[in-house]
Amino acid sequence: MSEAVAEYISANIKRHIDELVSWLKIPSISTLPQHAGDVREAALWARSKLEDIGFDEVRLIEGQGHPLVYASWQGQEDQPTLLIYGHYDVQPVDPLDEWRSSPFEPRLENEYIYARGATDDKGQVMIVLAALEAWMKAVGTLPINIKVLLEGEEEAGGASVEEYVRGHGGDLEADAALICDTHMNSITQPSIITGLRGILYTEIVVRGAKNDLHSGSYGGVAPNPLHALCLLVARLKGEDGRIHVQGVYDSPTDVSEEEMVFWKGHRQELEERLLAEMEVSQLVGENDLPVQERLGVRPTLEVHGIRGGFTGEGAKTVIAAEALAKISMRLPAAMAPESIFPAFAEAVRQNIPMGYDVDIVKLHGGKGLFVSPENEYVQAAAAAIVNTYGVRPVYMREGGSIPIAALFDEVLGMPVVLMGFGLPGDGPHGPNEKFSLMQLEKGIRTVADFFGRLCRG
Repeated sequence: MSEAVAEYISANIKRHIDELVSWLKIPSISTLPQHAGDVREAALWARSKLEDIGFDEVRLIEGQGHPLVYASWQGQEDQPTLLIYGHYDVQPVDPLDEWRSSPFEPRLENEYIYARGATDDKGQVMIVLAALEAWMKAVGTLPINIKVLLEGEEEAGGASVEEYVRGHGGDLEADAALICDTHMNSITQPSIITGLRGILYTEIVVRGAKNDLHSGSYGGVAPNPLHALCLLVARLKGEDGRIHVQGVYDSPTDVSEEEMVFWKGHRQELEERLLAEMEVSQLVGENDLPVQERLGVRPTLEVHGIRGGFTGEGAKTVIAAEALAKISMRLPAAMAPESIFPAFAEAVRQNIPMGYDVDIVKLHGGKGLFVSPENEYVQAAAAAIVNTYGVRPVYMREGGSIPIAALFDEVLGMPVVLMGFGLPGDGPHGPNEKFSLMQLEKGIRTVADFFGRLCRG
């Protein structure tokens, strides 16, 4: 990274924070139809920013859902092309009463910025945009060719971006991809993600009688879908954390000896950090296994919500006619969600109590990913991190799912560098989501350095 680029970053960091604040104010919640206009506004903000940076081609790609933002700069004939991905949509903010300030009125406090989308993913996209701007404005050119693809449906399943990637691979052709949508182990021990779990997200509807019933008149003989749903969930995953779905543990995990050594050597530290972050007294599940293995490699089954019956103030002695549950599974990188869904559905049918009808719907899914740490683009990212942080990064597994990463690997055949700058405790998807301003600046410097290291000759 040239001295001019480094100086530009220092001189403009306050402005980048102000720009991020303006972007975070837009409530681009992709899953709620009433925010469709806000999602578009966030897309237009990103398009304008890319135009200001100086990209030759910037456009919105319209489809059935929220628009994609595409940009391309191809000014280096003999240099590689890097495809950059991010998303500008955000999660819903419920429960709102647990936020210390309005989720769309960013708050700066103790060197953090608090807002929905601060770390997932507007703050991390801003890192990349600022690094691109630093090269373009300070040097007058980029060291490599760049393509940018930002989507507005990552938090809603990503159907539009998948359709575009599968149908317009030529527009996205590149030597490698960069995604900044993950986290580091800590602010003093940076890390690069080499593995992502896949995801299968489902909805289960259990039905009993044709109408809600009075529990005094029918209790004891009537089917109770809420009770049946609770029994079902307990049968799908036991208290020991083991999942009772055929084949879910059959997939290879590609865990290296180096990773196992790190997990075992830092087990107590990681467990204590998690207990403090969650403010709980003990971890649950497969406690005989290392924490990082459970967080980044092992399959999971989690219940995200149960709906049915009466939940208002006061009392109403009703037996609900129907109950619904949202259940997801995180899957090892090599396991395809479409391969495990039939087994999941069969496990539901086998474990639902007698006397009930049940429907199982796959809402969305995405494959996981494993990238070799020996890949030259991952090595360049590691070198850039060392230059900024002064510490060699460790290679970690991410428990979350970024389906687009696997899609790039599958459809475009390119390595994916997962270099995120979030920190444990940033709270993506939860109340009081935040992002470190120190990480913002370090991230800009690291990504700008990474761009320079990809320049050949």
